[in-house]
Amino acid sequence: MADQLLSTATHHHRLPENYVRPESQRPRLTQVITDASIPIIDLGSPDEAEIIAQIGQACQSYGFFQVVNHGIDTELMVKMMATCLEFFRLPPEEKAKLYSDDPSKKIRLSTSFNVKKELVHNWRDYLRLHCYPLEEYVPGWPSNPSSFKEVVSAYCKEVRQLGFRLLGAISQSLGLEEDHIERALGEQEQHMAINYYPKCPEPELTYGLPAHTDPNALTILLQDSDVAGLQVLRDSKWMAVDPKPTALVINIGDQLQALSNGRYNSVCHRAVVNSNKERMSVASFLCPCNNVIISPPKELVSEGAPATYRRYTYDEYYKKFWSRNLDDEHCLELFKREKAF
Repeated sequence: MADQLLSTATHHHRLPENYVRPESQRPRLTQVITDASIPIIDLGSPDEAEIIAQIGQACQSYGFFQVVNHGIDTELMVKMMATCLEFFRLPPEEKAKLYSDDPSKKIRLSTSFNVKKELVHNWRDYLRLHCYPLEEYVPGWPSNPSSFKEVVSAYCKEVRQLGFRLLGAISQSLGLEEDHIERALGEQEQHMAINYYPKCPEPELTYGLPAHTDPNALTILLQDSDVAGLQVLRDSKWMAVDPKPTALVINIGDQLQALSNGRYNSVCHRAVVNSNKERMSVASFLCPCNNVIISPPKELVSEGAPATYRRYTYDEYYKKFWSRNLDDEHCLELFKREKAF
C-alpha cells in the first residue's frame, strides 16, 4: 500500500481521477480572501491581562489566532521543518517501513486522510506520531534522518509547554481559574501530524485537506515560511492565513468548543495545494485523556445558557471522528443534547 504515497510518485500534467473533487466541492481559489487581518498576539507583552483579553476575543470571534514571541526558538523551528522535509525525501523502501492505513496505530506514515473509507483522496502524505510521554514513543520514531528523534523531541517539549500556557490564558479569558481547563482535560495526550503537500498539477480540482475542524482541544501549527496553504472559514468566506516569520497558528479544537459551552469556536479550516511548490506543515495536537468526561463547568452553564452538548468521553468522540470522512457533518453536531438519545 505504500506505493500510494504521493511523496514517492511521479506527478504528470493531469490530476489522477481519484483526486478530482466534484464540481460543487472544489476550492474556488479565486474567491479566497487573501488580505484578511488575522489576529496576531504578542505573548512577550508585559501586559498579561491584555494578552488574556486578546486571546478571549480571538477565540470568540475567529476560533484561531497567531502568536509571536511564544518562547520556541526560531532555530529549532527551522530545524524541525528541514528534518521533516528530509524524511519525506527518503527512498520509497525506507518510508514503506512506516506505512499504515490503520488510524489506531501510534506511529504511522499514510496518505490523504482515511484511504480505506473515502471516495476522493486528498493531495497530502503525513507522518502521524504520538508524542507523550516521549520516552514511551520516541524509540519507535524514524531513525532516518539521523537527527529526527532529537529535533522532533525537542520541538514536542517546547510545544507542550506553550500549549499549557495558552490553555491557562483561555481558561482565564472564560472567567475560570487558570488551571481549570488543564485539569478538566486530564493527563493530556499529545499527537503530531507532519504534513507534506507535493506540487499538484491541477490544484483547483482538489485539496490537501478539505474543510474540517480538529477533534482535539488545541492545535499549534508550524507553517512553511515560504508557501501559503492554510485557509480558515469566517462569515461564510474562506480566508488565507499567510505565513508570518516565526509565528505559530493556534486553533481551538472541538473539545474546547464543548468545554466553553459553545462560547469559543472550533474553526473550520482546510489546506489547499499549488502547482509551483511543495509545502510542509507540522500540526501539534493537545488532546484530553481518553477516559475524561467532557462537560462544561457550572460557571458557564445557566438557565439562559444550558449545556449545548451531552456529556461524553474523549475516547467516544475520537472513535466517532475517525469513523467518518473528514468533510462529513461537524462531528460535534452528533453530540448535541437534542441528538443524544
